[in-house]
Amino acid sequence: MSDTSKTVKSEVEKQSTVAPADDPTAAPVSVVDPRLLVREEGLKGYLTEFKRKVRGGELGSLPVVIGLIVIWTIFQLQNDRFLSADNLSNISYFMSATGMLAIGLVFVLLLGEIDLSVGSVSGLASTLFAVFVVDHTMNAWLALALSVLTGAVIGALQGWFFAKIGVPAFVVTLAGFLGWNGLMLWLLGSSGTINIPSDKGPVHLLGQNSFFMDQAIIGAYILAGLGVLSMLFGSFSEQRRRRAAGVPFRPTSEILLRVGALAVASFVAAAVLNNAAGVSNALVIFLAALVIVDFVLRRTTYGRKVFAVGGGIEAARRAGINVPVVRITVFAISGGFAAVGGMFFAGQTASATLNAGGGNTLMLAIAAAVIGGTSLFGGRGSVWSALLGMLVIQSIQTGLDLLNMNTSIQYMITGAVLLGAVVIDSVSRKSQKAAGRA
Repeated sequence: MSDTSKTVKSEVEKQSTVAPADDPTAAPVSVVDPRLLVREEGLKGYLTEFKRKVRGGELGSLPVVIGLIVIWTIFQLQNDRFLSADNLSNISYFMSATGMLAIGLVFVLLLGEIDLSVGSVSGLASTLFAVFVVDHTMNAWLALALSVLTGAVIGALQGWFFAKIGVPAFVVTLAGFLGWNGLMLWLLGSSGTINIPSDKGPVHLLGQNSFFMDQAIIGAYILAGLGVLSMLFGSFSEQRRRRAAGVPFRPTSEILLRVGALAVASFVAAAVLNNAAGVSNALVIFLAALVIVDFVLRRTTYGRKVFAVGGGIEAARRAGINVPVVRITVFAISGGFAAVGGMFFAGQTASATLNAGGGNTLMLAIAAAVIGGTSLFGGRGSVWSALLGMLVIQSIQTGLDLLNMNTSIQYMITGAVLLGAVVIDSVSRKSQKAAGRA
């Protein structure tokens, strides 16, 4: 045991002494911070900490990761093309559009609310882009900016009705679902479709045949290397800050193990995608959005305010947080990401159509966030749930397509997976309450 670890443990034991409840005069009993176990006892400490989290309902992303492994195993046994490079490349590309909607929904779900308008907003954004570019010959990038801004303004407007007027979010966004969809149909006109030239900036960038660094093999490995270096730098920076503050920190061995695991996963994924055609621009932008939004939620004051409001409105008010502002901005973020997702859909088809953002898009976006681990009850979740959830959903859809299964089967299986995720979330919350950690 290092001198630093001994000192930290000693300090925590000193600060964590309590008298037995049935005898206030009895000698205090030392309570060791469980986070220190993994530093003090090595592998045994990790196992003890893991058991403690499971008993306390802190499952994290474990259920969805296990579920994803099971899904991939089943489909691979049924069709050996499922884990082929081309099929995995398709999964990574097509999950990005709905995944962008799911990122915005994570913010809303963290408040314990729902946004039913994201599908319609995404369709409206792609339609506005097509109208600007095709009918008014506007610069494609300016049209993109205006379309995304429109989505954010729509979200803020809905958030204002919710936060200031007191209309339930479900009702406001349901009205938006109908109203914005009607506006989209009106703009599309009788034809119901506006074809967008595939060489127009954003559409070309997000097309299925557009890849990072123009299909250069090194591009995928550069991305993998950047991801590994970023995690390495961030982990050591956090270790240094926590060490200076005198609180428990990850040992260097654990950091290197985590970074090594990420390196293996990243470079294997890069090699697989290179065997297909490379890393699509859509996937790169999706991953970049996840990294940026994760930083905002976990490392900024605004992110902490979002979690605080989702954890308890009254407590957040007493802490001096402007709850209405947080609510309005969260819905604005949801609308903005819905608009970005609409541009991804436009890139896939090089058009704006009646089906844009329709069908089961809304349900899949919500399901992705929930299946990935974001709680429907608010206060708990991560933007990475959008990635994990979309991997599950897109894997199910692609696997059933390979097996020539009917769409109805896809809906039933996806619905069952969603129900399972919510059940796990509910049981986890009950376990946390029983353990006194809710």
